Amino acid sequence: MSLNYLVIEGNIGAGKTTLAQMISKKYQAKLVLEQFADNPFLPKFYANQDQYSFPLEMAFLAERYNQLNRELSHFDLFSTFTISDYYFMKSLIFAQNTLQPDEYNLYRQFFTIIYDKMPKPDLYVYLHKDTDLLLKNIALRGRNYETYITKEYLEKITQGYFGYFKQQNDIPVLVIDTNGIDFVNKPEDFEKIDNLIFNKQYNKGITRLFL
Repeated sequence: MSLNYLVIEGNIGAGKTTLAQMISKKYQAKLVLEQFADNPFLPKFYANQDQYSFPLEMAFLAERYNQLNRELSHFDLFSTFTISDYYFMKSLIFAQNTLQPDEYNLYRQFFTIIYDKMPKPDLYVYLHKDTDLLLKNIALRGRNYETYITKEYLEKITQGYFGYFKQQNDIPVLVIDTNGIDFVNKPEDFEKIDNLIFNKQYNKGITRLFL
């Protein structure tokens, strides 16, 4: 598949950043990683979601727009394509699950104005993992502020993604169930995902595959 802009997404702990880094290294692609650690509201949000959800999501919206607009507007002569570990639509999916209805309605107005101007990926890959495996991965990486993440919160985010996919017909969306593989430690599993991404064609809308 001929790609200029590839997105690797997934819930928290799904391995999206790791896979994006592995693909970038293999193909010498330009890598765009979300700068979530720079958001000053993130630790506060996990400790008190009701109070800090709106400033958190607004801060993410601004940062994601600025980063993607900056990175995707400049062609890199030394890279074969651009790969990112998030898509701008992520902002709306997370906000839908964290904001109160009145806050979400206001947030969505800002989001819609910006989203229409953003580049669309040639392929959007979503790594699906069951919630228990997500929690295990989150615990293994040992980020203090992530100890507040609950099973219920992760399940809401997963539902938000799949709700978005059902309505999506503008771009090809490839959902890969990765519960039975370990692409980080098993090269053969990485090659399976690599083959699905680069050696097959996908129509606009959702395609779901199990490995």
